[in-house]
Formats: sequence, structure tokens, C-alpha cells
Amino acid sequence: MANPDISITSLILCFLLLTIPLVISYRMKLHIAWRTIYSVTRMTVQLFLAGIFLTFIFDLNSWILNLVWVGVMISFASYTAIKSADLNVKKLFMPIILAIAFSNLAVLLYLNKFVINLENLLDARYLIPIAGMLLGNTLRGNVVGIGDFYSDIKRNENRYLYSLSLGAGMYEAVLPYLRKSLKTAVKPTLANIASVGIVALPGMMTGQILGGASPLVAIKYQIAIMIAIYVSTLLSTTLGILTSFRTTFDEYGLVNKELYEKNA
Repeated sequence: MANPDISITSLILCFLLLTIPLVISYRMKLHIAWRTIYSVTRMTVQLFLAGIFLTFIFDLNSWILNLVWVGVMISFASYTAIKSADLNVKKLFMPIILAIAFSNLAVLLYLNKFVINLENLLDARYLIPIAGMLLGNTLRGNVVGIGDFYSDIKRNENRYLYSLSLGAGMYEAVLPYLRKSLKTAVKPTLANIASVGIVALPGMMTGQILGGASPLVAIKYQIAIMIAIYVSTLLSTTLGILTSFRTTFDEYGLVNKELYEKNA
């Protein structure tokens, strides 16, 4: 059974719910009214444009176009991760985009082939939505993990240099910071996994149930996507940090100061 459509009038009624946070912002002097209006307006425009474009992609279902669109998503996610971590885009963009692309595409294609058992691994109706879910979640992990790693190195610079002066190799000296950053990166994902089914029903499962799928089928898809999100988050953050060493550290194990110049 198809989902009932939401009319323009009904959508306007949905927007009216925003009067609640706007009133709270005004009464409590939170000063987030314009930020709320801007964010919701931008989201609405972006989603409608994406909806129009995706309708075209789904109808055409060209594997080349599908991969190009996923590539655009990966590029934007990589750029956003670096900018959100307040680090130099030029120094980190190439290693981060390679790490995110490899991790997410490998997990995505594995999921499509061995879990969902698709004949066409690059089918737009599976490739693009699942890629979006993976990237949306791994983005947060990369922002937290990569940002935490390099800020820790900077904050503990004297301790790090002391380790190097005692004869530690660069990898040995950064290992404690790497471990801490990876744990921090996956902590929200692990918390979500632990709470699914009791505290919350995730979006993918809810969407499938609303679309008429059996709850048991929706549960199996949700288990698969949550495992895929966890694996891609940890893998992409690990590879992102490790592959960035070549552009962020010199031959003596010192961090290039340009890394912290956000607008360079």
C-alpha cells in the first residue's frame, strides 16, 4: 500500500508547528528565530531540488549517473567534515575523500551484493538512499574523530614532542591520541545501536513500515544498515587519520602548522 500523499495545505499546517519554537525563542530571548527560519527554508529548498533531481535519476537509472551522484555526495561530505573540524581543507581533502569513498563504497557494495542480494548493485533506488544514510552518519564520526585527533595533538604538543625526544617513532607517539579519537568518533553510533528498538524507531525502519513493509522485514533492513553505518564510520575515520599523516606531518614527526589555518 502506497503512503498517502501530503498536500501543500497539509505541509503548511506542518510549518505552523514552528510557531512553538519561535514563541519559545522570543519569550526566552534565545535569539534563534532567524536561524530557525533560515535553516528550515534552506532545508525545504534543498529537499525539493533533490527530490526533482532524484526522480530524474531513478527514472533513468544509469549506473554512470548514479556513481557520479554518489561521488558528489562523497566530495561534499569530505569537505564538510574538514571544515567542521576547523582544519585546513587543502592539507586534508585528498586523504579524507579517499578514505570516505573507499570505506563507504566498499560497505555499500557489500551490503547490496551479499545482504540485500541485488542483481544490479548500482540500482539508483538502493545505491543513493543507502549511500546517503551511510555518509550522513559517517560524516559525524569523521568530524568528531579527525577534529579530536588533531586538536589533541595541538593541545598536548609538549607531551607529544617529549615522546619523540625519547626516541618514539611518529606512529608510536600519536597512537594514544588515535585510540582516543576513534573511540570518541564511534561512541554516538554505538549509543544509537544500543538504543534502537527500545528508545527509538529509526528513520529507515519507520519509513519502510509506513510504506507498507512488514515490521519484521523492516527490522532486518534496519539491523543491516546500523551495522553498515558502524563499520563505515570506524573504517573511514581510521583510514582518514592514517592516510592524512603524509600531508600533515613532516619527516621529523612534527605537525605542519598550516593544518590549523582553516582558511588557507
